Amino acid sequence: MTLLSLFDGSGGFPLAGAMCGIEPVYASEIEPYPIAVTRSRFPNMKHLGDVSRVKGNEIEPVDIITFGSPCQDLSVAGKRAGLDGERSGLFMEAIRIIKEMRDATANEFPRWGVWENVPGAFSSNRGEDFRIVLEEFCKISEPDAEMPPMPKGGVAIRRHCPGRRMVCGLPNFRLTILGLRPA
Repeated sequence: MTLLSLFDGSGGFPLAGAMCGIEPVYASEIEPYPIAVTRSRFPNMKHLGDVSRVKGNEIEPVDIITFGSPCQDLSVAGKRAGLDGERSGLFMEAIRIIKEMRDATANEFPRWGVWENVPGAFSSNRGEDFRIVLEEFCKISEPDAEMPPMPKGGVAIRRHCPGRRMVCGLPNFRLTILGLRPA
C-alpha cells in the first residue's frame, strides 16, 4: 500500500504507515523544519509543497491519503472561526485532491481517506463543521449525499477519551470515528 500525507508536519502519518508496511510516497508541507525532518526519515518520499497547488489527478495514485488539516480555527483554544476560517478551511483542499485522484482513476484510488483533528472539531459552530466534514467525505462517492442537521447543542465529546480525533473513510465512505488516547 502507498500513502500521500497532506499537511504532513513532521511526518507522523508516514512514520506510522511505514511501521505497518505502508510506503510513504508523497508529502505536502510548507514549513522548512518539518520538511527537513521527513527528508531525513524518508529520503525517497517526494515533497509536493503547498497543498493548494497539489493536483490529485497529476500525481501517481496512492492507496491512502492522510491529512491533519490545520486545527487553529476549530480548536477551543482559538477564535472558533471553524471551517470558514483561513487555516481550517484548508480541509476542503484535501477533499478536492481526493476527488481529483478518484476521478482520474475511475474511483479506484485512493481507497482510504484519513482525517485527524482536535476534539474542538466536533463542537465547532455547534457541530455544524463536523457535519460538513462527514458530508464532504460522503460526497466523494455520493455527490448528492446530505448529512442531516446536527442535534441541538452540537455533538457531545466523551470526556474519558481525551486527545485528537480521526475520521477514516472507506471506498464507499462509510465513516468510522476513532478517539485516540494520548500516550
